[in-house]
Amino acid sequence: MKIERIAITPCVMRKDDPAWRFALAARPVTEGLVVAITADNGTTGYGYAAATAHMGASMGGLKGALETLAPILDGRDPTAMTAIRTDLDRALHGNNQAKAGLDNALYDLVAKAMKIPLNALFGGVVRDEFPVLRILAIKTPDEMAAQAGKLVDEGYLFLKIKVQGVVADDVARVAAIRKRIGDGVHLTIDANQSYAPKDAISALNRMAEYAIDLVEQPVAIDDLKGLKLVTDSVPVTVEADESAGSVQQIAYLVENRIVDAVSLKTAKLGGLWNSLTAAQICAAGNVRYRFGAHVGSRLLCAPAMQLAAALPEMWYACEFGEFARLLDDPFEGIEVEDGTIRLPGGIASGVGPRGGSAKISARGYSP
Repeated sequence: MKIERIAITPCVMRKDDPAWRFALAARPVTEGLVVAITADNGTTGYGYAAATAHMGASMGGLKGALETLAPILDGRDPTAMTAIRTDLDRALHGNNQAKAGLDNALYDLVAKAMKIPLNALFGGVVRDEFPVLRILAIKTPDEMAAQAGKLVDEGYLFLKIKVQGVVADDVARVAAIRKRIGDGVHLTIDANQSYAPKDAISALNRMAEYAIDLVEQPVAIDDLKGLKLVTDSVPVTVEADESAGSVQQIAYLVENRIVDAVSLKTAKLGGLWNSLTAAQICAAGNVRYRFGAHVGSRLLCAPAMQLAAALPEMWYACEFGEFARLLDDPFEGIEVEDGTIRLPGGIASGVGPRGGSAKISARGYSP
């Protein structure tokens, strides 16, 4: 089996709330690129490259990176993924989101050729369903509390509150949400780097009375001393996200016990293999890990779920349901039901293009 064609197709999805925002950005759409890798036997594997500006990937940059990297795969055996990854890294430093699109498509292709679920390539299933953590965008306390109530009514028991670094305002948001939903729902905080360390400590100690399970990335991406100070000073689990942007960064965080937990995202880490490596590093260092916000098509979530299904040490709820707030998704095969998402059946990732593959694979770059 040899790789015969690679197609790259834009994927732009509207948000159901055009005013959705977090501390670092506000855009009415979510963007990415669908990568379709077709072998000479007609089998096609799909991957999603996420355009995540605050992690360094724009649509234009993604397209350029993929057009640089795609010829490296031309004519290759898709099962030779270690050699392919090595060649991709030699050709272009970083650009993990682009590499993740290729990596996920290769895994999907190989699993389809073998007629097995993708999780079998990582050791098989230890769990087949995941409680979903849903995100609350930054709004007024009352507006966020109303949205929290709506999600709880839909069956979600885990919510993530976006905050923006103003201590009194953020505490008011948490208080309003807890009052609205009661004590039976788990709450987390995501500051997206918006606090100075001492402000984070002040906010989190005040929020602790509202039973916050964890705080994600409270301080700036490169303020590791500040991040450790927060970790050592609050009763809440502290999780790295933006500061955990590569396997090497995660190894440093774990070795130095800078955080209690790490948010794994296949896009920021360069794909499934690197995410597996990062999970193993966390497990070996007794630092918790889970899968964070996979914001994009179902095609982004499904491969990550397949890997997560094979990882016994994973803790807490994962963010595999953000596609539920996006419109125009060209892929189908997974849905959230009563706050839980279940591993899809069938082979490979378990999701596929709506209405067939023609409009996905017929356009874009081909080596």
